[in-house]
Amino acid sequence: MRRGGFFIFFMIFAAVSLLLDWYVFSGLRTLTADWQSRWRVALLSTFLILSIGATLTFVIGIAFTDTSRGLSQFHMWSLSVFMAFFVSKIVFVMVLSLGDLGRFVVGIASNAGKDGIEQSRPYFPERRKFISEIAVLLAALPFSGFFYAMFKGKYDYRVHRHDVYFKDLPEAFDGFTITQLSDIHAGSFDNADAVQKGIDKVIALNSDLFVFTGDLVNNTADEIEPYINRFGKIKAKYGQYSILGNHDYADYIQWDSEKAKAANLDTLKQHHKDMGFRLMLDENITLEKDGQKLHLVGVQNWGHGFIKVGDLDKALRGLDKDDFKVLLSHDPTHWEHVVRYHQNPVHLTLSGHTHGAQFGIEAAGFRWSPVKYRYLQWAGFAKEHNRKLYVNRGFGFLAFTGRLGIWPEITVLTLKKS
Repeated sequence: MRRGGFFIFFMIFAAVSLLLDWYVFSGLRTLTADWQSRWRVALLSTFLILSIGATLTFVIGIAFTDTSRGLSQFHMWSLSVFMAFFVSKIVFVMVLSLGDLGRFVVGIASNAGKDGIEQSRPYFPERRKFISEIAVLLAALPFSGFFYAMFKGKYDYRVHRHDVYFKDLPEAFDGFTITQLSDIHAGSFDNADAVQKGIDKVIALNSDLFVFTGDLVNNTADEIEPYINRFGKIKAKYGQYSILGNHDYADYIQWDSEKAKAANLDTLKQHHKDMGFRLMLDENITLEKDGQKLHLVGVQNWGHGFIKVGDLDKALRGLDKDDFKVLLSHDPTHWEHVVRYHQNPVHLTLSGHTHGAQFGIEAAGFRWSPVKYRYLQWAGFAKEHNRKLYVNRGFGFLAFTGRLGIWPEITVLTLKKS
């Protein structure tokens, strides 16, 4: 059994979930009060078995199975099902508690100033069935949404197309297209055919340049091995380039030795090469078109609150202030804290890392995700003077084996001279 901060945190969640079960059960009893006995017992029993079973499976997965090598498919699925029940119960309880609060207020108002036999019997009105019906209907929305996210949403690849304008873009690169993927997290995949559909979309774009901005795996190099040939079919006229993300350094699992950990990173670097990706490690390369140049810069991971090994000064070595530069940097906090203030200006930075929390709302110009409370830039564009950042929402998923509202992204950027 594992002890520690995360264990205690998850146990608190499990305990809260069981308390929610008791309150939801009372609401379901009200809902089924006039049902035939067998149907009532069937519904109440099914709820308890599934909800408590989801909690116990989650607890067993965290407490009694090995997580030293990262989260397995079992861990991710048990966590995701638990969260589906937990959030749905929260919604149910919120609605039901508002109804009960109303009963409390009505009871107090009805009996204020009265005593003895003048007081209402019972003191509080009975809970109304329609409140439980509303609670069930509203709780069904997140419940069904979670399961859609787990079975469909996480492979619902969306292509985001954007024109990006710069005054000082070399004219030869006007109309130059860049396809970006980020956060593949191959260790989380559980449907190779669905992943292939996303890869096929990338290939069909036929962009001038392909870039990958980090987190190829969750923890270990072998996670990408079943997909090397698939991703290796991605080709672009001006090449395929990649960088490392925080998960690629395998800092979140236990290793027998630092030597074994270093060997894993070496193997991962080789896998980038096997896929035809040129891995950039604090360096730059020059792309030439019609005698004009665009400089592609790639840094290792640098993230506020995460591993900081990327060296932007080293990566920009040999480049002048007037050179047009596109930077690959996994974590958008690098742009926030370093890149946008750097004395050698970078025109466009491409990042990922946040996944958009894999959950949120993007509709009719409105955008929200809980990740906004952690990251200033978590999806799409940001701008500081003539320095621009684009944050990709991620191709894969991690921990929660699903996506809802924030769908997996394939980005196509077209450079334009303004």
